Amino acid sequence: MNTQPYKKLFTYWYSLIIYDLEIEFTKKYISSWKLHEQMDGAARSGKQNIVEGSDSLKTSLKTGIKLTNVAKASIEELIGDLEDFLRQRKLQMWDKNDPRVLIIREKYSTIVSNLSNLGNIENEKWELPDDPEEAANLLLTLSHIATYLLNNQVDALERKHITEGGYTEKLYEQRQNYRNLHK
Repeated sequence: MNTQPYKKLFTYWYSLIIYDLEIEFTKKYISSWKLHEQMDGAARSGKQNIVEGSDSLKTSLKTGIKLTNVAKASIEELIGDLEDFLRQRKLQMWDKNDPRVLIIREKYSTIVSNLSNLGNIENEKWELPDDPEEAANLLLTLSHIATYLLNNQVDALERKHITEGGYTEKLYEQRQNYRNLHK
């Protein structure tokens, strides 16, 4: 079975988990229809732009970089909403070195590693905690991991563009080689 290239990306699997949990989060905790829709849209946009950006890499490294940046920006938007949720309810935002955050990071890095290797979500389970502070901090932690990884992904794609060039450059080079051989 030929798997889609994006299913090998940790960023994709983190964004998929974020999207699934965020949908549950907004159903449970967000009463404002407008905010509910915006948060759902930001989480979905993060995931879908990773998919689209990965697919576009075949023909345009520049477009892939742009869409990967859009994915990161969408998840950053979600981070802002989650931080607002905690602040407005006077709930604690956990520090990145909080033991609970370290547990989340360890648990989900194992899940994401398994998913990216197997591309199979049937056997994996992730659940949104019942406590709103825990739920928001889980999503925040996963979102911070995703944006960190997306930054690294963009940096790697930019380096690739600098060292290898883009699709149009490669086609032009092939055309020139063909012309030189058939003079």
